[in-house]
Amino acid sequence: MSGTILAIESSCDETSASVVKNGTVLSNIVSTQEVHQKYGGVVPELASRAHQKNILPVVSAALDDAGVEKKDLDAVAFTKGPGLLGALLVGTSFAKGMAMALDIPLIGVNHMQAHILAHFIDDPKPNFPFLCLTVSGGHTQLVVVHSPLNMEIVGETIDDAVGEAFDKTAKIMGLDYPGGPLIDKYAKEGDPLKYEFPNVNIPEYNFSFSGIKTAFLNFLRKESQKDENFVKDNMADLCASIQYTLIKILMKKLIKASKDLNIKEIGIAGGVSANSSLRNTILEEGKKRGWNVFIPEFEHCTDNAAMIAMAAHYQYEGKDFEALNTSPNPRLKFTGSEK
Repeated sequence: MSGTILAIESSCDETSASVVKNGTVLSNIVSTQEVHQKYGGVVPELASRAHQKNILPVVSAALDDAGVEKKDLDAVAFTKGPGLLGALLVGTSFAKGMAMALDIPLIGVNHMQAHILAHFIDDPKPNFPFLCLTVSGGHTQLVVVHSPLNMEIVGETIDDAVGEAFDKTAKIMGLDYPGGPLIDKYAKEGDPLKYEFPNVNIPEYNFSFSGIKTAFLNFLRKESQKDENFVKDNMADLCASIQYTLIKILMKKLIKASKDLNIKEIGIAGGVSANSSLRNTILEEGKKRGWNVFIPEFEHCTDNAAMIAMAAHYQYEGKDFEALNTSPNPRLKFTGSEK
């Protein structure tokens, strides 16, 4: 059972729409909200207002790009969670309205599951089972993917996500939001071994990033007392060193899980997987360890509707539909096996 599905993503500060037909993505339109930069982070109320403004033109553009009319749609999908409640409400309400008007099924998608299924948008695709490192501003997980709808979380952060660690350390250095891409940019010119930061040893395949943020803050305070221009004068080395440490923490657990579980099909997903150093590191490690490494295209790593569409494609095949009285869940858990 396959069909033509319109998918909507509105979990945070990107308004996005995509059309998938029989498992092939035909369009993927993303409108990014720049209003949050001057506030140093996403402002939920401003995000929901921007979604209300953008959603109709974004959906229209996605349908036009795909060459699909509303009457050709077999289902409408939306991000059910996790995310910002006000932002999710905009996408959910729009999807429910279209599904009701067209009398077609409604599909609710878990945002984190969709990040993993971004691997199936383009070729080559990983074989099952594969081990996926899922890294974003709100999540850091190691997931064994047995099938598109059967996933097993084997490790996760016990406190902060790695994306939050990137953004918070960037903010400490006075960099603009979002800070992760700026750290990646400055790090290219720096020495990753110039400064050493602690690597907390957490049992099994779990992660912790709260301690490294505190250590980084204390280090900068101490050095800035000696030299008020310390951060400015050493920005590249600081960015390279903190990025190196964060990636080292991620890779240590990924290597351990791959070895223990005997899985050499490896993927990365989520917004932080757009980081160039992480992408290069996992590719280099893969060559040494005989891994088959799969990394989604850059535009499919950050929040986008194509990944929602791909998840919806598999749920449509399984007739996994939502009732029209459904509501978004900003704290929707991703437990692995969703159904």
